[in-house]
Amino acid sequence: MPPFLRFLIYRLLSVPLTLLIITVAIYGFAMLTPPSVRATLYLSEGANLDHLTEEQLDHLIQMLVVRNHLDDPFPVQYAYWAANLVRGKWGWSPALRDDVLRALVRRTPVTAELTLYSLILFMPLGLVFGMIAGWNKGRKSDNWFRLSAFVATSLPPFILALILLAIFYAGLGWFPPERLSITNNLLVKSDQFQTFTGLMTVDGFLNGRPDISLDAFRHLVMPVIVLCLFHWATLGRVTRAALIEETQKEYLTAAKAHGIPDNRMLWRHAFRNVLSPALTSSALSAAALFTGVFIVEVIFNFRGVSDIVTNTSRELPDAPAILGFAVYSVLIVLILMLVLDIVQASSDPRLRQGIMGS
Repeated sequence: MPPFLRFLIYRLLSVPLTLLIITVAIYGFAMLTPPSVRATLYLSEGANLDHLTEEQLDHLIQMLVVRNHLDDPFPVQYAYWAANLVRGKWGWSPALRDDVLRALVRRTPVTAELTLYSLILFMPLGLVFGMIAGWNKGRKSDNWFRLSAFVATSLPPFILALILLAIFYAGLGWFPPERLSITNNLLVKSDQFQTFTGLMTVDGFLNGRPDISLDAFRHLVMPVIVLCLFHWATLGRVTRAALIEETQKEYLTAAKAHGIPDNRMLWRHAFRNVLSPALTSSALSAAALFTGVFIVEVIFNFRGVSDIVTNTSRELPDAPAILGFAVYSVLIVLILMLVLDIVQASSDPRLRQGIMGS
């Protein structure tokens, strides 16, 4: 069997195993709550707890506890919960008044759009700036990059978000928060606008309304900058360090002695060997980026997946929404890591051969 195919099978099999371990831990934390709280995981669609008396609510909870074996040992309870997850029954959220999985899927395009454009921006910029800085170690361009990277990694994202809002929204009025302007938002929600992908930057063009796409891009500027700045600096630093180490190797010294131009040595030879550690950093950054997007959504009022948690009721137990959000986040991160691992293995055969040989 080809090494890449073995590597692919190995990684695909590791995803469900990792998901199993993590979901066991997640439900283990849920076990710290009383059975009456966990019983809300099994509320049926349309359940309205607001109109129930205290006695009726207690009776409903006790019925759910008995029906779903919530007084049984942990493996039994986990098996019932995991089986529902596999069947797509993630529970009914009394706070959101919606099926949890349906609510997550409906809000996914907002989060996906923020994450996608942040990845598209920070990955190439981090690679390019890191390569240039490493190749010009100790020169002005390297010093400027190191200073910028230090500031980017030292500034907390929520502080940067507030600074950008104060300058570019409150001060200059260039880049407003939220996903679209009021007028375009009303149009998107009307029957005149058809949703294809859920990404406003794409659906605007598909509906023949480039003005909506441009409006969506304008609203994405600040949150995307906040999301990608830290990861740009991290990736750039890793790339710079890897390139500095690579420049000490004999093949580059020999290439330079033969008069090969710097650009050719940098991008056709050194870049290939630097790409592997850079992609490792990118995979970790992508995972951190997805979890960090939730804070940015709240600050810039993007109604994405984070809306599941921020809008849950404080008065009613909403275990389905909280656990659904946790499982969803873990699943997306595992998928992101899988995709980037495959890209990394495609670019570096040594990696997949080393994994399969270990």
